[in-house]
Amino acid sequence: MSKIALVTDSTAYIPPDLVKKHNITVAPQVLVWGDQTYQDGVDIQPDEFYTRLKTAKVMPTTSQVSIVTMQNIFQGLVDKGFEVLGVFISGKLSGTLQSATQGREALGAAASKVTIVDSNSTAMAMGFQVLMAARAAENGASLAECKALVEKAREKTGVYFAVDTLEFLHRGGRIGGAQRFIGSALNLKPILALKDGRVEAEDRVRTKSKALDRVLELVSEQVKGKSNIRLATLHANAEQEARDLLNKASKEFNAIESILSSVSPVVGTHAGPGTVGLAYMVEM
Repeated sequence: MSKIALVTDSTAYIPPDLVKKHNITVAPQVLVWGDQTYQDGVDIQPDEFYTRLKTAKVMPTTSQVSIVTMQNIFQGLVDKGFEVLGVFISGKLSGTLQSATQGREALGAAASKVTIVDSNSTAMAMGFQVLMAARAAENGASLAECKALVEKAREKTGVYFAVDTLEFLHRGGRIGGAQRFIGSALNLKPILALKDGRVEAEDRVRTKSKALDRVLELVSEQVKGKSNIRLATLHANAEQEARDLLNKASKEFNAIESILSSVSPVVGTHAGPGTVGLAYMVEM
């Protein structure tokens, strides 16, 4: 029986204990801040990032995982006898998928050992896809079976999130269909969703608490009548709000798995501090 290794990127922000438990390899995205370069979640952590962001005169920018990094990750796993399944952030949001593809091609004959899938998502909506495949691999599933699971899970996952401001998404060019909210009243809180791999506008409400209630309503519409509901909140320096939302949603939807996750510095650069989201997966 062949061994299967799962690789994803740091925007999944699967909690470290689950990464370790399921032996998932995480390729760090790149944060560029002034003349310094950081590996996302490796040499800059969320708490440090948001503390520094509050007083920063120079704003950070981001870059996808390099081709060489991808190649080295894949090569290392193949050399250990693994077949590799890479599941990465939506190709419509980042060039990471392209880096992964080129990194695989650089392996030469060993490239056949590496399969790459576009999650069409990010955050724990992608993380759930990775976890599903990793758990299946532990139970003896083949590479083809794991890939099929990810492709099925991709259609069963989603994420909605409330941001304090569209400034960061706009500046980073990741705003997609939420562009129409630019210039709206400053006290309105936009609610966004990842749809078909892009950030799209869903709604806007007047206060943060109402925004979180609306996120809960939107997820409720997606999971109503569904089984095996898994939930994860994500937050950018707003842990208590995320924890409260997760507790409320888990009880309301009778979730079989509930995960509290931070937003990585690279995602936080685009979403901005105060962002709180709710990701889900159903019927898997």
